[in-house]
Amino acid sequence: MTDKLRIAMAQVDLVVGDVAGNCNKIQDYAARARDELRADLVVFPELSICGYPPEDLLLHAGLRMQTEQAFGRIRESVHGIAVLLGFPEYTDDAIYNSCAVIKDGKLLSSYRKQLLPNYSVFDEERYFGKGREAAVFRLNGIAVGLTICEDIWRPGPTAAARAAGAECIISINGSPYDLASQQRREQTVQKRLQEVGVPLVYVNMVGGQDELVFDGGSFAMQADGALACRLPPFEEMLECVEIEGKSSGVTVVPGDVRELLPTEASVYGALVTGTRDYVVKHGFPGVVIGLSGGIDSALVLAIACDALGADKVRAVMMPFRYTSEMSQEDAAQQAAALGVQYDVIPIEPIYEATLRQLRDVFAGQGEDVTEENVQARCRGLLLMAISNKTGSMLLTTGNKSEMAVGYATLYGDMAGGFAPIKDCSKTLVYRLARYRNTLGDVIPGRVITRPPSAELRPDQKDSDSLPDYAELDPILEAFIEEDLSVDAIVERGYARATVKRILGMVQRNEYKRRQAPPGVRISSRAFGRDWRYPITSGYKFPE
Repeated sequence: MTDKLRIAMAQVDLVVGDVAGNCNKIQDYAARARDELRADLVVFPELSICGYPPEDLLLHAGLRMQTEQAFGRIRESVHGIAVLLGFPEYTDDAIYNSCAVIKDGKLLSSYRKQLLPNYSVFDEERYFGKGREAAVFRLNGIAVGLTICEDIWRPGPTAAARAAGAECIISINGSPYDLASQQRREQTVQKRLQEVGVPLVYVNMVGGQDELVFDGGSFAMQADGALACRLPPFEEMLECVEIEGKSSGVTVVPGDVRELLPTEASVYGALVTGTRDYVVKHGFPGVVIGLSGGIDSALVLAIACDALGADKVRAVMMPFRYTSEMSQEDAAQQAAALGVQYDVIPIEPIYEATLRQLRDVFAGQGEDVTEENVQARCRGLLLMAISNKTGSMLLTTGNKSEMAVGYATLYGDMAGGFAPIKDCSKTLVYRLARYRNTLGDVIPGRVITRPPSAELRPDQKDSDSLPDYAELDPILEAFIEEDLSVDAIVERGYARATVKRILGMVQRNEYKRRQAPPGVRISSRAFGRDWRYPITSGYKFPE
């Protein structure tokens, strides 16, 4: 005899706090899994009823009431298929990150997450109590163990599920994207399966939530660590995997194993997903972008069009006396190629009026970076006015290299609601621009090949103020993402004076970053929820 269990993996995009909307999606996907895929069980991601991560919404009494009502509604309304879904479980003395299996109005099993991540972007110990017991249920003759996300990253919970009789394990997840996340997940699951010797089905969510992007990549793995199927990244999917139970053991019927994306394609997909969901989930009708003719705004414009459609994107060129003809030509060319609304608003009049008002205050003082910042703030004022009047969100165009060393103007080019490339180094920005042009030539070649310049003074180049990006970016990565000391970075072949200068710039500009808009996290450590350096600090880097 062969026992068979058809499991539908619901790789879905959920909205934090939209309990009613999430509940509707769960009901809809459950019905599709039953009627179209003939599944026995449909599996949803971690905290699927309330969305992940709900953060302090968990502490609000209204969320408790809504999630409990939604759980009851799903339990009573979905029939003919078992449903595994995640939810916050409230008790008198704790909240648990839980999941439950329900079928035809009955609770088949429930489980509380045992390992709570409290590092990087996670702070679950702030909210949740720790589960203590394994949970195993039987469906179609196969014993299935339950785990939630972090539970697979250390041996205990999977071993406990196996000891409780599990013949296969299901892991529901809210695992956010970074450059190496999918490889780490699969390698980690392989380690767990070497320990427990049963197959595992891994279901992850997709979509953007503030700084985080969830990339999906749901998969099933045989007991020996071989992939049986993998869903594509950044797409909502409903796909079945079949588990077979024989006297020799439980195996996964091989399915479609999608290829992992190359780095640039993967990052670009994350940026498009994060930008789309931030704008759409907030209900903005579109976006506005200051298009300078430079590489950063060119890439952001392409991302915005791919995320939202050109009809929801407006580009504004704001030339000044230092803006080159090349920049103006390239900006107009890209706007035309993408088909966006394009405006040209010179800033000379507003700049001159501002300096006239400041003439007495500035008397006796020569020009310096102040006048450069006034230019940026004139542009910021115009863009924010357009945003206010139209309701469209202003996207900022700064990259991680600039944010790190403070090469940006507060209330100028830093003004806006969302920063798509905030976590992309300048060198990565160039790679992404070249990649985007392989999909369709929309970024003018000169934008990619010319030396970068803010064009805030005559013949200005970024290299006037900063080390070459080929040197700057590896030093920043070593400090920000690897936490390396000055000595350790110098050992990689960089001059001590250069390293200290760059790290000092990072330290001095924390106050700017705290006032920057959120942006898509694509690295192992982005400026935002997993970067918590003090603004006021007496720390000195060693000589």
